[in-house]
Amino acid sequence: MGNDMEFWDKVARKYAASPIKNMDAYTKTMDRTRAYFSKEDKVLEVGCGSGSTAILLATSVAHITASDISANMIEIAKGGARDQEVENVSFVQAALPDATLEQESYDAVLAFNTLHLVPDLPPVIRNLREALKPGGMLITKTMCLAEQSRLWALPLFLMRLIGKAPYVSLLTFDALEQSMIEAGFELIETGSYPAPRNRFIVAKKV
Repeated sequence: MGNDMEFWDKVARKYAASPIKNMDAYTKTMDRTRAYFSKEDKVLEVGCGSGSTAILLATSVAHITASDISANMIEIAKGGARDQEVENVSFVQAALPDATLEQESYDAVLAFNTLHLVPDLPPVIRNLREALKPGGMLITKTMCLAEQSRLWALPLFLMRLIGKAPYVSLLTFDALEQSMIEAGFELIETGSYPAPRNRFIVAKKV
């Protein structure tokens, strides 16, 4: 965890300044996410990065708590919220799984471009489920590199050794979805639009 924290702290400024690579995919993801919100919802976003998504979605819900492993990312996110005068978002530094999460506290939990970055996925999924109210929604979009090739493994390993990459899991769609089912979720919606390796999933706590 320490190496990943250092990596994201180091790249935070560059990451925050980088434009979204696929705006069509991002826009559709946001539209589908908003479809599951109400104005009264209390939402948690994990792996929030520079906070741009939490700030964008804040007008659709009552409150968003957004967390990230990187202290530098959180500082950037707080600055963005201040600059845009968004008052219903709280940013906190936290790793996954997060032992400080209150059980059954959120109507929705968001994890965008995050789940492939955790070394041990099942306890993270269970942790997020525990934070949801009964019937709450886990809404995720996850890079599944193994859908194309497992040849990514060696380059990613070497880059991680020299501090040029964080941990990245080579997930498949099936493995990702099965982890949610086994944790006690019902899959409500899945899709890969329009980026073929990125899986969008909406899962309901049952």
